[in-house]
Amino acid sequence: MPQSQPAPPASLDQDWSERRADARRNHERIIAAALEVFSERGLAATVPEVANRAGVGKATVYRSFATKADLIEAVADYQLRWMEQRVVQALAESDAYQALADFTGDVAERLAGDRVLADVVPTIFQARNRSIRAHLNGLVTAAREQGGIGPEVTVEDLQILFGGYIRQLVAMEIRDPAVWRRYSELVLKALST
Repeated sequence: MPQSQPAPPASLDQDWSERRADARRNHERIIAAALEVFSERGLAATVPEVANRAGVGKATVYRSFATKADLIEAVADYQLRWMEQRVVQALAESDAYQALADFTGDVAERLAGDRVLADVVPTIFQARNRSIRAHLNGLVTAAREQGGIGPEVTVEDLQILFGGYIRQLVAMEIRDPAVWRRYSELVLKALST
């Protein structure tokens, strides 16, 4: 079963505790709306759409986030934190292959309905996301050592294979979580011993 998306933190890395109560409430509504709108529409979503969903004017959004890029980055960072928490959880499991299968399946299901996450996952191995890559590498190594996946399989193999099906399913506008999970399972079967 996929991990549900927790409620966004009030700040997403900014300390809003000293702000007026109405400014804090607006900021929280903007974050919640941005998570929904960008998940639904991906990077094509607009600031006015986020403002409308949040029930505020676009100037209010720009007081919290100077540019659309800043808002996208906040949403993407939030999603990547979810992914990091999920891979850390997988690392704690005793059966590394099953943990890898559960992790990749959960990510696949989440990607099915989250366009921002689908846009950023293929690039999670860039420098700003070294922590996710390190945890995922540990999970792949453990699965390899336990014999669940082939001895030659690397984290780069996962990046290429998963990135490929992610991009294709997004391009085909397929949002059925079962289809996404199926491709995740097919990739892992291809890498299994």
